Amino acid sequence: MTDTTTDAAAIAAAIREGRTSLGIEFGSTRIKACLVGENPSDVLAVGSHEWENQFVDRVWTYSLDAVWSGLQAAYTDLVADIEKRYGVTPTTFGALGVSAMMHGYLPFDANDELLVPFRTWRNTSTGAASAELTELFQYNIPLRWSVSHLYQAVLDSEAHVPDVRFVTTLAGYVHWRLTGRKVLGVGDASGMFPIDSSTGTYDAGLVSAFDKLVDGRGLAAPLVDLFPEVLTAGVDAGALTDEGAALLDPSGTLRPGLPLCPPEGDAGTGMVATSSIAPRTGNVSAGTSIFAMVVLERPLTGLHHELDLVTTPAGDAVAMVHCNNGASELAAWAGMFSRFAAAAGTPLNTDQVFDVLFREALEGDADAGGLLAYNHLAGEPIAGLTEGRPLFVRTPDSSLTLANFVRAQLYSVFGTLALGMRVLDGEGVELDRMLAHGGMFRTAGVAQRFLAGALGAPVAVADTASEGGAWGIAVLASYLQHAERTDLDGFLNDTVFSTTEFTTAEPDASDVAGFAAFLDRYRDGLSVEAAAVDAL
Repeated sequence: MTDTTTDAAAIAAAIREGRTSLGIEFGSTRIKACLVGENPSDVLAVGSHEWENQFVDRVWTYSLDAVWSGLQAAYTDLVADIEKRYGVTPTTFGALGVSAMMHGYLPFDANDELLVPFRTWRNTSTGAASAELTELFQYNIPLRWSVSHLYQAVLDSEAHVPDVRFVTTLAGYVHWRLTGRKVLGVGDASGMFPIDSSTGTYDAGLVSAFDKLVDGRGLAAPLVDLFPEVLTAGVDAGALTDEGAALLDPSGTLRPGLPLCPPEGDAGTGMVATSSIAPRTGNVSAGTSIFAMVVLERPLTGLHHELDLVTTPAGDAVAMVHCNNGASELAAWAGMFSRFAAAAGTPLNTDQVFDVLFREALEGDADAGGLLAYNHLAGEPIAGLTEGRPLFVRTPDSSLTLANFVRAQLYSVFGTLALGMRVLDGEGVELDRMLAHGGMFRTAGVAQRFLAGALGAPVAVADTASEGGAWGIAVLASYLQHAERTDLDGFLNDTVFSTTEFTTAEPDASDVAGFAAFLDRYRDGLSVEAAAVDAL
């Protein structure tokens, strides 16, 4: 996907007349805004704002003030880009969509006041709740899911529990404040509580089991009254209110009334951004976290703690391998090398640093020369870790070169993911196509090649790879105008991706063998990582 080559005057007219769709996504480190044209493959303008989670009182969180100041900054940046490119200031859009990191815990009282600071997906303090719910439901309920956070608060008899009247995700919260509607896209909702794909909403049997479990233990209402209403892609999810318009654009230029699509999670927008919502397709999204989504042909035969069962934005079942730790540690090392370059009198921008390091990694040994790296800044349930300690370790006979060091860091991004994907292999799940997206795939042919080696399967990257979820939610917003005529998969294939070219990396035999050797070392060394958590 590239910027449209359509005449700028025609684009300006489309923007003035609201023949566009706007997507906004709250990522872990950036809030991005993406404006697309009538054909959502045409990206017209972008805006962004950097932000970071905070570790306060041993809780990973973002303040609500940061949510709104960051949203306004990203929107202002988008408007500046529109004005610079086309000389026009938008007053409306054809549709708007909001996406964000999935899971977590945002509980509100009867006065719509937040009861405790936002507990994000990175928190791993819900072990007891997760284990008990998984056993009760016979359905994997991960630590980061909203119902795990809610039930852990019940188990801990937290003082706020009797006051809870609404629980939602970050995307659901922002959408609620913009529209007044307490709804959630089915993909995001599937990270709060199990979804029954036949009904498109929370699994009624499991809801009943949960309500019986917590009866008389402080909650003031049944689960379905506390959680958002579930909507599938293409369904009207409300309109921008006066208050919502002011929250998004304090200048007062943006008019209320424009329609919004159901708010979605970053997993769902990743599936859309890679056209991976049909059975036997999958995608890998790499950012602060990394996860793989595989759309299932049939139910899995067993219960696996490494696999979440979630849905596409259309409600179809998906196996998800979610790792809390993605490319953040890699970015930290790149920042150190960036400072070295500047100190040496040869300053390089961030993209240049990554390009140099990634291409150097291609010169490394297939197994990274015996080096071992862990990217665990936070806990990693698949690896059995409740907290993280970034770690680099080697034996005296390993080959410490820059190429091997960078390759080990890249391999570490895919390490825990590969452990989970091996479980899917054991289930006999087959893939026709695996697509990758996220900023680390901007350097052509490096991370993509290593991922193909890690998975032992072809990995494709489209030119949407660096746009990610903000573009994906813009596409879902655009779909509002097409939903009566086609399903989401048809819309993606026939309209959005009809002319998209994909670059595919086939797994190289030496990379497959080399990564397998690294993964054996990685698995064996997890006891070292666990010891670091205990000691430091």
